[in-house]
Amino acid sequence: MIPTIDDVRAAAKRIEGIAVKTPLIRNDALDHMTGAKVWVKAENLQRGGAFKMRGAANAMAALKPEVRAKGVIAFSSGNHAIAVSTAAKIFGVQATIVMPADAPRIKLETTRSLGAHVVTYDRIKESREKIGAQLAAEGDLSLIKPFDDPLVLAGQGTAGLEIAEQISPDVVFVPASGGGLSAGTALSLPGARIFAVEPEGHNDIQRTLASGAIQRNAPGIRSICDGLLTEEMGEIPYAIARDRFERVFAVSDDAVLRAMKFAFERLKIVLEPSGAAALAALLEGGADVSGKTVAVIASGGNVDAATFRRALDT
Repeated sequence: MIPTIDDVRAAAKRIEGIAVKTPLIRNDALDHMTGAKVWVKAENLQRGGAFKMRGAANAMAALKPEVRAKGVIAFSSGNHAIAVSTAAKIFGVQATIVMPADAPRIKLETTRSLGAHVVTYDRIKESREKIGAQLAAEGDLSLIKPFDDPLVLAGQGTAGLEIAEQISPDVVFVPASGGGLSAGTALSLPGARIFAVEPEGHNDIQRTLASGAIQRNAPGIRSICDGLLTEEMGEIPYAIARDRFERVFAVSDDAVLRAMKFAFERLKIVLEPSGAAALAALLEGGADVSGKTVAVIASGGNVDAATFRRALDT
C-alpha cells in the first residue's frame, strides 16, 4: 500500500506525546551564503537523537496490544535500532534488534542500554533480512521495518507536516537511503521540490531514478554516513520518489564533515554524518536556490566523539 498525506496526518495524531516537535533553525550566515531563506529542521533533537522515532512509534502504536505484547524485532545500523528500542521501552515490550557488528559503538551501546536484545551480523557476508525473518518466526515477533513500510514512512513524513506549520518551502533537502524520510517528506510537502541526498559512491537512488528500476549498492562501506548505507531503496519509497524527487545529490565525506563543523559553529547543533548530508548538499552549492525558501532536514545527531573531533578539525 502506498501511503497518502492523510496517512501522515493520522500518524501525527498517533505519535503525539511520544515523538517531539523539533525546531526550525534560522541563521543569517547560511542565508547569505546561499541567497535563500534557509530553515534547518533539527531532528537531532528528536527523542532518540534522530527522525527515526517518528516511524518506529507510529508502527508500534498501530499494532494491536496483544500482538505488540509478544515483542518486536527490527534491523538497523543504529538510529532505527535506537528508535524501536525507545518505543518498545515506552510501550513496555521487548525489542530484538539486528545490527551490523561494525555499527558505531555509541549506537550499539545506546540500543543495549535501552533494554533491547542486540544480535550482530557481518554486513558484507550476512543478510540482516534473513536473520531478522528467522528470529521473527522463532519468537512470533512483529517486524518493524526501517523504511519500506507504509506506517513507518507515514511516521517519518510527520517531520514535513511540522515544517509546513511554520513555512511553505519551495525546496527541501532531505537525506535519503532506504527512502522513508525522503518519500514521507514528499507526501507531507506536496508543493515543494524534493532534493534527495545520499553518500558519494553509494548512489543507488541516483541510479535507480535514472534507470527506472531499483538498483543495489555493492557490499562494502564507502562513506562515514553509516545511517545512509542501505543496500537499496524500498519499493514503497521508490513508487513515490519516481514522481516526486526532482534531483538527487551525492555528497562526499569531506563535504559532510565540513557541514558538521558548520552546524556546530554557526547553528549550535551537533550532527552525525548522515544527519549533516542534506546540509552538505546545500553548502556545496550544486543547486541554485537564490530567492527561494529552503528547508533542510538535519536528520540525526548520534555521533561518536572521534568522528565529531574529526569534523571539528576539518
